[in-house]
Amino acid sequence: MTRMTQITHPEHILVLQGGPGSEREVSLRSAAQVVSVLHEIGYQVTTADPADKDFAIENAARAYDLVVSMVHGKCGEDGVLQKRLEVIGKPFLGSGSAACAVTFNKAHYRDFMAANGIQMAPGEVVSRKGFAMSKLRQTPYILKPINGGSSVDTVIVRDLLNEPESDYFDALFARHPQMLLETLIAGQEITVGVLGDQTLPVILIVPPADAEFDYQNKYNGATREIVNPPQVPLAVQQQAQALALHIHRLTGCRHLSRTDMIVTPAGELCVLETNTLPGMTSESLFPKAALAAGYAMPALVKRFINMVLADPA
Repeated sequence: MTRMTQITHPEHILVLQGGPGSEREVSLRSAAQVVSVLHEIGYQVTTADPADKDFAIENAARAYDLVVSMVHGKCGEDGVLQKRLEVIGKPFLGSGSAACAVTFNKAHYRDFMAANGIQMAPGEVVSRKGFAMSKLRQTPYILKPINGGSSVDTVIVRDLLNEPESDYFDALFARHPQMLLETLIAGQEITVGVLGDQTLPVILIVPPADAEFDYQNKYNGATREIVNPPQVPLAVQQQAQALALHIHRLTGCRHLSRTDMIVTPAGELCVLETNTLPGMTSESLFPKAALAAGYAMPALVKRFINMVLADPA
């Protein structure tokens, strides 16, 4: 592995966008936001898409001082690109390949959390047949891809009498031969971002009435996102921030992360997942929390670049 190049005054930045995964559209929007700000604060920027036929990160990154990836999900958060950047010694924003490997695969993440005594909902990896037979399906549940995000192909069943038809699940498992089935934990959904070594304010997620925080409601503006929510006791918010920072460090995350949790009616915290590259669209949670902490988008992007310079590897 090549030692990371130390850059003190970067001028030309490569921004990765799109990618081949299910979160491609969100990635393009995140990248557009970041590229616009990078231009605004004086950087030369070139974009590249890992989904392009002839894309090779070793060639794409060669002429640039550092890499800012806005590729969410597959190819962006699974550690593949990160590993290749580590091999060539090119500085980049975000967690390294080892942390991505822990957090991206939801089954591996569950095992890692359990080994470190962190509470998550009961769950198991299931095939189509295993899903049909699972005892976890006898109570309200959530079914989601093991490798994915932005709630794409995620199914939340609160009322077993209104479960989707069998052919719906047939199609779902055709796309994802194995999925993660978890007990649906009642409570308030919150998220906590980490920027550098600083926790950002807690955000309470309130979907539209009689709806879920699904892909559509994440990006259509219908969901209420309450920063420093008075509905969540301050002591619980502080516990959530401490837990998010603990998980950030425990998994080896770098520069930024965002951990989603449920606050149970008893006031306990149940961890859902950790994202190593949160969305940066105008509707995304991480920039909203950063803004509440005093980082408007230009200041946030400057912080990103400075963190890479301070910790390139």
